[in-house]
Amino acid sequence: MKVLVLYDYPPSPGGLATQGDLLFKGLLEMGIEAQAAHFESAQEKEWYYRWFKPDIVVGVGYWGHTPQLILHPQRNGVQPVPWLVADGFIANYHEILNALPLILVTSNWVKDMYVRDGIEGDNIEVLPVGCNTDSFRPSEKNDKKIAAVRETLGISTDQLMILTVGGDAASKGAQEVMQALAIIDNKAPAWKYVCKVWPQPRTQLQNLADLQMATHLGIEKNVVYATNTVSRNFMPYLIGACDIYAAPSRLEGFGMPQVEAGACEKPVIGIKAMGMLDTLVHGETAFLANVAQKIVVNEVILGDESGFENEHKVVFQSPRTVDYRASVHDIANYLMDLMTDSALRERMGQAGRERVVKNFDYRIVAKRFVQIINEKLGIT
Repeated sequence: MKVLVLYDYPPSPGGLATQGDLLFKGLLEMGIEAQAAHFESAQEKEWYYRWFKPDIVVGVGYWGHTPQLILHPQRNGVQPVPWLVADGFIANYHEILNALPLILVTSNWVKDMYVRDGIEGDNIEVLPVGCNTDSFRPSEKNDKKIAAVRETLGISTDQLMILTVGGDAASKGAQEVMQALAIIDNKAPAWKYVCKVWPQPRTQLQNLADLQMATHLGIEKNVVYATNTVSRNFMPYLIGACDIYAAPSRLEGFGMPQVEAGACEKPVIGIKAMGMLDTLVHGETAFLANVAQKIVVNEVILGDESGFENEHKVVFQSPRTVDYRASVHDIANYLMDLMTDSALRERMGQAGRERVVKNFDYRIVAKRFVQIINEKLGIT
């Protein structure tokens, strides 16, 4: 089997790039002939088509990347196998997607979204995102690298560190977490809440709104927004420095940081919906807050990023849920349980590590990928 893997290559620290890079790494370690290229680099992709002659081209992205991940390989006579996430609504390319013999998605919820929006489910297979459990592993608090992270964030040894990581924090449920922390602030042990977000123009206004909320809630002195550019090498130590990983995301097709937190033996607070139903086990590896609100829309406006003209309106025959909000009171209760019980944090973290190693290690994901390709496409 010869595989060309398309993603944001060389990999940036983002989730889709990491997803593709870990599959590429796993395939190479299995002895599979594999090459990697940037999904938007037409010239480099054609170069690989000509000399490498891949059996399949697996591309990491979402349905809007259909031209780069599917149509481009097809025009060059190579079989595409997209590995897709969802962004709330699959608006275009239905005929192209339905004609494929195989589509990979990151969770059962993502599969449900594609089926709901008109993609046939018979050829959709769930392949979870891999985790490098060699890098994301338990650490001691007195490890100098862990201690240094906490020092740079201004967190003292007697404070509990709660962490959320995302392109922006609000989409990962940070506003709900802040409201929960405000509820329990007077009775909880000393704490600081760290939101690690990526420095990009689209998140600046959101970060400001989040910090304004923290001020209105009266907890701004305990909320830290870290907006530096960091590498994937730093992330295991950032997660290792926290005591609780809290991300009851508003939209989550898998939840890579939640899985990485589990690999680091950190208890997780999530939401009882979407991809986290695959990755987390309520009461065992995580606490999953109930859904308090579903954000429902009757129409959306799309543009050329989705294969339409600008200001293209899609009106739904029935309203679509595109976003979720976790119960603030559930989050508050679960935070108190974890913040006041170190044994519970340890027990839940250990269970999380065991589950990640067993189900989501990148080598296991690569083996499953090869098995699916063999079973569905007959390629060995």
